Amino acid sequence: MANITLTRRHNVLALFQEHAEQAVAAGASPKGLEQAFAAKLQISPSMWSQIKSSRPIGDKLARQIEVMCGRHVNWLDEPRKSAAPTAAETAFLELALTAWRSTNVAGRKSLTVQMKAIVERGN
Repeated sequence: MANITLTRRHNVLALFQEHAEQAVAAGASPKGLEQAFAAKLQISPSMWSQIKSSRPIGDKLARQIEVMCGRHVNWLDEPRKSAAPTAAETAFLELALTAWRSTNVAGRKSLTVQMKAIVERGN
């Protein structure tokens, strides 16, 4: 079973990405997009910042986010794949590939162990 905390965070970040892309396409400045999204969700910018980094999204807040973003009940709880990696994800993948290619078997094993530990912790 997928980790509900990570699933909800992944999905709310996808909602933010969608919001940001639509706003920029409509001519909005990138500055202030975070605050605008928090307002759309009817939460404080501080809470939005906490959600992005580590704060779990409880059931009540999850349902609120779904309503505010026009999604069906439990949408945030459904695991889904991203359509395409973000710029930050692409940069990380390039870095990981460079690290993988620049080390030996022991280094690759170490990289794999570290990544698995991060995934298991859910951070």
